Amino acid sequence: MSSYKSDFLRELETRGFIHQLSDAEGIDEAAVEKIVTGYIGFDATAPSLHAGSLVQIMLLRWLQKAGHRPIALMGGGTTRIGDPSFRDDARPLLTDEKIDENLNGIKAVFAKFLTFGNGKTDAVMVNNRDWLDDLHYIDFLRDYGRHFSVNRMLSFDSVKIRLDREQNLSFLEFNYMILQAYDFVELNRKYGCTLQMGGSDQWGNIVNGIELGRRADGSSLYGLTSPLLTTSSGAKMGKTASGAVWLNADMLSPYDYWQYWRNAEDADVGRFLKLFTELPLDEIARLEKLEGSEVNEAKKVLATEATAMAHGRAEAEKAANAARTAFEEGAISADMPTVEIEAFETGLGLLTALVQAGLCSSTSDARRQIKGGAVRVNDAQIGDEKMVLAGDDLTSEGVIKLSLGKKKHVLLKPKS
Repeated sequence: MSSYKSDFLRELETRGFIHQLSDAEGIDEAAVEKIVTGYIGFDATAPSLHAGSLVQIMLLRWLQKAGHRPIALMGGGTTRIGDPSFRDDARPLLTDEKIDENLNGIKAVFAKFLTFGNGKTDAVMVNNRDWLDDLHYIDFLRDYGRHFSVNRMLSFDSVKIRLDREQNLSFLEFNYMILQAYDFVELNRKYGCTLQMGGSDQWGNIVNGIELGRRADGSSLYGLTSPLLTTSSGAKMGKTASGAVWLNADMLSPYDYWQYWRNAEDADVGRFLKLFTELPLDEIARLEKLEGSEVNEAKKVLATEATAMAHGRAEAEKAANAARTAFEEGAISADMPTVEIEAFETGLGLLTALVQAGLCSSTSDARRQIKGGAVRVNDAQIGDEKMVLAGDDLTSEGVIKLSLGKKKHVLLKPKS
């Protein structure tokens, strides 16, 4: 039984979102008495966010569903530095053009999860470059730098671990936490934002913002962090052997996205259903009790619900149907991922095809998979790494079904 009064914190607690709260009672009371404006920052280091950012996106979604106002802060300014938190080295510096390009890709993600508009609880998207670019350095240091203790900043785990490992931390990166703290103050002034949320690796940065708001403006600000997620086997969320699990459909198809969740480890299914779907908790409890082969049914529900959240219900159902066709019926579905390749006049080596299809990371990886018996062409297991795909391998549908293991399938289609 939750000890919280507010729908917002009760939902977060029961679903496993809460790791730390700066003032649990204060946040809870505010969420009962008024509309709370809360934000999370997202730096534009890639053209899309990946599944590792989903916990933060869902925090904003639950904030809005509980009747509050979320702010998605785009880090157009802070991306120019790069967050050093818990990194072994500095992030590569991106050009302004690349940052703007990445921002455009990321913005599309939030429209799937949040409702934007001009209403009291409608989501707001802002870019911290709008105020960071206009800061006068000397004035900024005088007005805000005096509120930061270097001794305190050095004590935060995100900095301390880097220094303990004798890994370089540039002065540029060291400024990041000051700028993030200033973001909180600026959002409080402009939008009445009183809550910053983030992963537990952001705790030090969030505390800095709370303290800066108190010292500079006398503001009462709050912080909430979520646990940093890994899979039961210790793998990082949002990453697979073949790359990142992107949230934009042009970088990862809804079918492959569905497959990522379908392939979740058994021990993670219940936890992921709570975090990444909006299924009622009693239904999740029922699915958690499934054992043996029945766990696969829970995984399919997870995959379909998570995909519906990111890509829409229609795409989720198409992916589920395509998977059913491929796995349970061994047939070809038009909704399977399709890769266009050059015509087969000269043939195409199987090793090259596996790499071009994205099923293997390199020809040496492809060679290992073939030797391990994991590769199939049109559902026939292949043991010859020198095999060349040709026109007579095309099915009646005009494609070649290339499979890696039981769960990864790609259709190769000659360019017309």
